Amino acid sequence: MRVTKRTNIAMRVLMFCATNTGRLVTKAEIAKRCNASENHLAQVINQLAQLGYLHTQRGRNGGLSLGRPAEEITIGDVFRVLEAPVPVAECFADVDNTCPLTEACRLRTALSDAVEAFYRSLDPITLDALICENHDLLQILNPELACSLRDAAVAV
Repeated sequence: MRVTKRTNIAMRVLMFCATNTGRLVTKAEIAKRCNASENHLAQVINQLAQLGYLHTQRGRNGGLSLGRPAEEITIGDVFRVLEAPVPVAECFADVDNTCPLTEACRLRTALSDAVEAFYRSLDPITLDALICENHDLLQILNPELACSLRDAAVAV
């Protein structure tokens, strides 16, 4: 299974927001830190906001933040909702399926089981678990906070 670019960018957006809590972040900030185009980000941000994962605020002082706490966002749920429209193989497509074996194919069942196992393996992982005490990630996504945490640890 291959994760789509949309899901990959969505995870970067969620991790960026989770490492920058307490303030609204901008699309431009995310684009710079996460190496993503603002056009792709706009589409992904819109979808994540519609799904309730992000809160967006328009205007001069606008931006975005997590729509719910990071510990309540499970990676399995995010992947399911973002990857579900993309068929894992031709035989899963409603419109473009030209495979004559679909009705009798056991591979289709095996692939379906494998995809569900993939999602189940992501179900216990929360967004918080991805970022919590992940100093290397914090250094990339929020270097100012990483420096202040490092300085606080040295002072102790």
